[in-house]
Amino acid sequence: MKNSKFQKLVAPGMRLYLIIMVIFAAATFFFNERLAMIEGAIILVLIIYSMVDARRRRKTLVDYIEDVTYNAESAKNNTLMNFPLPIVVFQMDDYRIVWGNQIFFNLFGKQKPSFDASLSEMVPGFTGKWLLEGKSQYPGLVQVDGRKYQLHGNIIRGREESESGFMGITYWVDVTEFDDIKLEYEASRPATMVLVVDNYDELIKGVTDRKRMELRGIIDEEISKFCEGKGGLLRRYDTDRYMFIFESRYLKGITGGKFSILEDIHSVISTTGIHATLSIGVGCDGADFEENFAFANLAVEMALSRGGDQAVIKNRYNFEFFGGKGAEIETRTKVKSRVTANALAELMRSSGQIYAMGHKFADLDSVGGAVGIVCMARKLGKTAKIVVDPEKNFSHALINSLKATEEYKDVFISPDEAMLAADSQTLLVVVDTNRPEQVESRNLLESCTRVAVIDHHRRAASYIQNAALSFHEPYASSVCELISELMQELVEQRDVTRMEAEAVLSGIVLDTKSFTIRTGERTFDAAAFLRRVGADTSEVKKLLQSDMEHTVAKYKILQSAKVYRGDIAIAVQETEQDRIVAAQAADELLNVSGIEASIVAYATKDGGVVVSARSIGDVNVQLILEKLGGGGNKGAAGAQVSNMSLREAVNIICASIDDYSN
Repeated sequence: MKNSKFQKLVAPGMRLYLIIMVIFAAATFFFNERLAMIEGAIILVLIIYSMVDARRRRKTLVDYIEDVTYNAESAKNNTLMNFPLPIVVFQMDDYRIVWGNQIFFNLFGKQKPSFDASLSEMVPGFTGKWLLEGKSQYPGLVQVDGRKYQLHGNIIRGREESESGFMGITYWVDVTEFDDIKLEYEASRPATMVLVVDNYDELIKGVTDRKRMELRGIIDEEISKFCEGKGGLLRRYDTDRYMFIFESRYLKGITGGKFSILEDIHSVISTTGIHATLSIGVGCDGADFEENFAFANLAVEMALSRGGDQAVIKNRYNFEFFGGKGAEIETRTKVKSRVTANALAELMRSSGQIYAMGHKFADLDSVGGAVGIVCMARKLGKTAKIVVDPEKNFSHALINSLKATEEYKDVFISPDEAMLAADSQTLLVVVDTNRPEQVESRNLLESCTRVAVIDHHRRAASYIQNAALSFHEPYASSVCELISELMQELVEQRDVTRMEAEAVLSGIVLDTKSFTIRTGERTFDAAAFLRRVGADTSEVKKLLQSDMEHTVAKYKILQSAKVYRGDIAIAVQETEQDRIVAAQAADELLNVSGIEASIVAYATKDGGVVVSARSIGDVNVQLILEKLGGGGNKGAAGAQVSNMSLREAVNIICASIDDYSN
């Protein structure tokens, strides 16, 4: 501190000079008093002059600063008043306008500024929350008198420290022409539609050439009528396939009409009484025509894999489904089963290890399908393993019975054991599911490069892609029915043990509810084959039995059931239930007169919800549960959601039923 004062004292300046002069005057006083007095007077005059000059310079500086400040404030005010964009300042608490330039008020036809008006009244729906969230651009556009404006702004603080002291300032940029061009670009982007006559072979089967041409002409006319007025290009590029290229602006009208062609085409009837059905795939949002066509083909294959008679839209990100309320269209043939069996045999022969894996909480259909894979592999001289959680499954009785046999004592392994042993030559056969999130072990699925999928459930938006072999038939009653057909192509009757036949038959019995739903001619053919190779139906019945505790729990669920919309029974349980019991309760509700579909939902201990749904009529429960991310088929579906309350899940189910019914 002392050094600082000393430096300030000796710094060059008027003060230093005066001090030196005073010292010299004091020294002169000892030699000549008169001269010292004259020097003192001069020093006093200099001090007075210095003070006057310093005051004058300070005043000049203050005047300069004030002039600069005034000019800056004036420039700022002129800038705001004459800014070429509309500007408005408003209170953040009530959106009351504090100030705005005349250009802003001209937007609303006001010749004079209208302060204290509410911005939310002048622009209905306006909110300033985006400013409070730290954003500098309004989400969306504001329309005023046919013009579109993009708002930019920020928050400024007023003199008050209260909440009302915060104000928002916004700058309005007219983007009408830009947005119109953008909308026109999006509306004019091409979309590709592929239309496939699902049952073309059945329609023309057994009819004369003249009638065949008439049917084709009627189908062409219905499709042409549907495509009229959309400014597109329609061409048939195969016997049963059509391609329609149109602008995306018409897609909203097509979806709004829920693809009316799906119903209109049913009016085309062959002489044998078969109604024509269509599957439609739409590809949009692609980078070019080629990608749109690829999207459309992928969408139409999705529609066919879900049973046909429906439309699917595929864009860059997801699928959107329409229709699909009718029964699945059976397109399976013995030829397809034979080709698939031969392809599966080749995959098995060229693989080192073979794993068969179903879905989580494996049921009789899942385990039975895996048993069929083991049987076919054994016939080909290969050893196959079944991947299943030893605790979390619904097939303990069947698994225990199989383990008691010589052929299956070492066949069942856990997902962790399979992961450790899998290599690049491992073949993984996924049965009874086509969704990667539902398999017993997703890690094992993603680790295997050779994957085959055999399933009967309708395909959802998420499915196992890039499979080396896919045998997907939504019309089949169960995966065990499909496995039985493959077994007939690859094994002899003597190669199938009695326990294997009963395991496969139990899956068919489970999914058909003892041959009462979703049965077809092929279902009974498969059951007849299994019966011939030794399956005992009474032993199969034992595999389906439940104990007394489960039986009592099932009827408690039935007591809680309520009827919704006249023909759908919904039972809700707030405590966790056994999955098998819930599924059995859903089956039992279908025995009630007038009930077309049943849904059982219960809460789990970890804060999730499990849903089982069944249908015996025209209601497609798989479409209803898709809103919860569920899957299945028309007659049986399920869903499991996490981090959702039971009330929320039931509300979604009811809303989905309402949407389905309307």
